[in-house]
Amino acid sequence: MILRTALFSFILLLTSCFPISEKGPDTIYFNGNIYTVDPLQPGAQAIAIQDGKVVAIGGDEEITTLAGPHTVMIDLHAQFVMPGFIDGHAHLLGVGNAKKEVQLLDTHSWAEVLDRVTSFVKDKNKGDWIIGRGWHQEKWTKKPIDLVDGYPTNTSLNKLTPDHPVILRHASGHALLANERALSLAGVDATTPDPFGGRIIRDAKGIPTGVLEENAMRLVTLPYQQAMDARSDKQQERDLEETILLAQQECLSLGITSFQDAGSSRYTLDHLRKMVEQHKLDLRIWAMIIDKPSALPTVTKGLPWIDIGDSHLTVRAIKMYMDGALGSRGAWLLEPYADEPGYTGQLVTPLDSLIWVGRLALERNLQLCVHAIGDKANREFLNLCDSLWKDLGPVQDLRWRIEHAQHIDTADIPRFATLGVIPSMQAIHCISDAPFVIKRLGEDRARSGAYAWRSLLDSGARLMNGTDAPVESVNPMPNLYASITRKRMDNHESFFPEQALSRQEAIHTYTLANAYGAFQEDQLGTLSPGKWADFIILDRDLLTCPEEDIPTTVVRQTIIAGKVVYDRSKSTPQ
Repeated sequence: MILRTALFSFILLLTSCFPISEKGPDTIYFNGNIYTVDPLQPGAQAIAIQDGKVVAIGGDEEITTLAGPHTVMIDLHAQFVMPGFIDGHAHLLGVGNAKKEVQLLDTHSWAEVLDRVTSFVKDKNKGDWIIGRGWHQEKWTKKPIDLVDGYPTNTSLNKLTPDHPVILRHASGHALLANERALSLAGVDATTPDPFGGRIIRDAKGIPTGVLEENAMRLVTLPYQQAMDARSDKQQERDLEETILLAQQECLSLGITSFQDAGSSRYTLDHLRKMVEQHKLDLRIWAMIIDKPSALPTVTKGLPWIDIGDSHLTVRAIKMYMDGALGSRGAWLLEPYADEPGYTGQLVTPLDSLIWVGRLALERNLQLCVHAIGDKANREFLNLCDSLWKDLGPVQDLRWRIEHAQHIDTADIPRFATLGVIPSMQAIHCISDAPFVIKRLGEDRARSGAYAWRSLLDSGARLMNGTDAPVESVNPMPNLYASITRKRMDNHESFFPEQALSRQEAIHTYTLANAYGAFQEDQLGTLSPGKWADFIILDRDLLTCPEEDIPTTVVRQTIIAGKVVYDRSKSTPQ
């Protein structure tokens, strides 16, 4: 008894006096290979959990001695354990909807896209909207002959789907292809002008080909949204909840314990809160609210929400778009595209509107998270932050973020650390976009400023990581592989490997760095006493396994707040 009391005192000292019940912890996992991501104690064998939080972590002997008569003891059998992944930028409804729509992310030709649409419409009623996502013309091994501006046209699609309006979103989410019926419902024809920040792609005769870029997409998504709004309130709510639960199931099965949602409506956020309060969600969600600037004063009322439902929902950021995507030539560049001379991309939100939203974010104590991909867009947002923050005093901890920060002029790289702006990047985009980046930027610009993780990290920036799902798969493993190797999945060629991260750095960007970007570093991101017991058990050691095995690493269990929420052996969430 004296020995146990002394050991309790010693461990309490190590754990900053987090109290352990006299009855012992609820659960102890032991005999493990635990990587904590905590620099004060990176490795451990055992972890003690009480009331959903870590109360002690260390060697088997010291931790197992804490067990009480009712402590559940779980042998890890030397399996690799680490904090659960935090996806720093993805789209919750997009992940769920991908389970209900035409999945085109892994298609390799326009013919394959058409085949999948044809199969999908067989079970649909006449007049039903057909939605798909994931095609990318730069990744096709065989392209159609009727390309316009590098895109396919809707000619073949029109013949296959005369009874359905069809919208097929580009993998980037910054362009779409609509069939003739969808364009007709939207009233888009040869006389329709390009909207601000958008383009209607037209053939040599001025006829729309079906491809709409950036803000022009709203022309055809509006009638689709009107059709969705025509559902009863109860049906809309049921469909929304189904989509959220599908997304949750996918995330938990892949070891994602916390999900940073990159832009949802107030309606969706209100429903998420309802689900959390009804204990329907295990996945932790940190979210940005998105709406047109004129609506933000209304939809942000009552925000921020912090740590609703034992830290299962936080809403404390506004999402805005500055430019488009590199693949669709919508990224806003300082110099013209190498493969489209004279064209520098698109500003999709007027700068004065962004400044106004920035002031609102400051007033409401909300982070501002701005989508900026091109070097011009990144520079302008850094300038905006510098200007808005000048009168706030020398010590600020606002953690405003640039979502993507894919291409940065070298002169602007040090400004992230200087200003405290966080680059929230997605490593998988590097190897996914590699087939066309040099085409768009030229080799010099691509080498110096494209996906410049190492340069940003070495300059002192707080580098975050995510997938941007459903633009890419939400699976963290290929993303980690991209972070560490910068090698393409198809031919294993490296894309400027001097910008790669170490394994420890890559895992840090996917755990503690993402927690920091959400003001949650005191609760999440490491396995440390006092933090939530959110961790995963894997089938291999990500620190030592051959790098080619990283993409196929399997999650055996996902644990959130000490509760097993996914068990691969049972194949479904608990």
